[in-house]
Amino acid sequence: MQEKSLVEGSILKSLISFAFPVLLALFLQAMYGAADLIIVGKFAGTYEQSGVASGSQLFNMITMVITGLTMGVTVFVGNAIGAQKKEKAGQGIGTGIMIFTLVAICISLLVIPCSDFLANSMHAPIEAFAQTSAYIRICGIGTIFIVAYNVIGAIFRGIGDSKTPLFTVAIACVINIIADIVLVAGFGLGAAGAAIATVCAQAASVIVSLYFICKKDLPFTFSKHDIRLHKQHTKQILKIGIPIALQELLVQFSFLFIQVIVNQMGVTESAAVGVSEKVCVFLMLVASAYMQSISAFVAQNNGAGLYHRSQKALVYGIQTALLAGMIMGTFAFFGGSLLSSIFSNEPTVMIAAHEYLKAYAIDCIFTAILFCFIGYFNGCGQTLFVMLQGIIGAFCIRIPVVYMMSQIDGATLFHIGLGTPASSMVQILLCCCAYFRYQKNHSHTKNM
Repeated sequence: MQEKSLVEGSILKSLISFAFPVLLALFLQAMYGAADLIIVGKFAGTYEQSGVASGSQLFNMITMVITGLTMGVTVFVGNAIGAQKKEKAGQGIGTGIMIFTLVAICISLLVIPCSDFLANSMHAPIEAFAQTSAYIRICGIGTIFIVAYNVIGAIFRGIGDSKTPLFTVAIACVINIIADIVLVAGFGLGAAGAAIATVCAQAASVIVSLYFICKKDLPFTFSKHDIRLHKQHTKQILKIGIPIALQELLVQFSFLFIQVIVNQMGVTESAAVGVSEKVCVFLMLVASAYMQSISAFVAQNNGAGLYHRSQKALVYGIQTALLAGMIMGTFAFFGGSLLSSIFSNEPTVMIAAHEYLKAYAIDCIFTAILFCFIGYFNGCGQTLFVMLQGIIGAFCIRIPVVYMMSQIDGATLFHIGLGTPASSMVQILLCCCAYFRYQKNHSHTKNM
């Protein structure tokens, strides 16, 4: 399991060979996230499933914020590796460890004692309130493992190693599924059992990752003395990571807003959106893999001064992701009920979920383009723009469209779901304008 140089060889081959393990890792990560909802839906019923749907939506937001913040570590390490600065890379990793230790402590202190308040703020259905609160509280206890897993993954991507995270997440997936079956199907613990299984899986993944770190030949120098807040490195990591984290926070808040709106429509709709969101994770896997991979690819190549490789990686990424997006969109539009049946036995839930997925079928195409652009801008360190386009999409498009659609008499989940492709379309236009402006400015700078 050696780190892979992304600054030489065929661009398309290098990008795909790096992205494929990322794709598999995201698939397995989605599997152990989906296992909670599948097993709860099969063995516990709609109320427990609604609790998992609402609680996991909140923690998905928290996880995405953490992932966005760790992008600062990925880009920092990638640039240092590309520039052959091994000591700087090690210092950046030590700084990242300190930053995210503080982040984990803060999140735990906020979430654990406020689980009832958070469940109430999400307008969790009365029948599923206790289950939602329990899921949030237990996952809050395991926040340290969620944070640690994402930091370790960011480091591996930064050094060009996408295979080790794949192996560790595979172990976590197996543990989570086994624990779900034992705790939910065997002991009847419902949403609480699903949360415990998730935390145990994350903990196991972190332990295995640390084992591999100790055994690997790493392309940077690192010691315990590096584990401190290096002032300049902290500034650089946060400068890149904070805009992405804020963007993820606000974007995920807009999806949380959808869950809140739908929760007020009834427990069936609440469970249906939870089911649909899990399906959507799988539909967007290729685009998500390219977003992470292009970020690492661009960071290393820009660090080595090979900007033309970064530009071509974006083009190749869009072309291949778009093909996958069209296939996934077709499957979602015509086979939404079949996909939903994986997560629920309730016919009403499956029908409602299919309506929601029809809107996401459109977004499968848009997301393929959008995520590649976001990966490119993240790798270039243009994270302030990434934040701004995300905010515009979420608050100027998605939330207003969802709210307006919810006011229509007889509105279905299809109408609610249209807010997402509408947002993605506007964000793509913003990215295209920013890309051409960035290339123009960059060319002008090189010629000076």
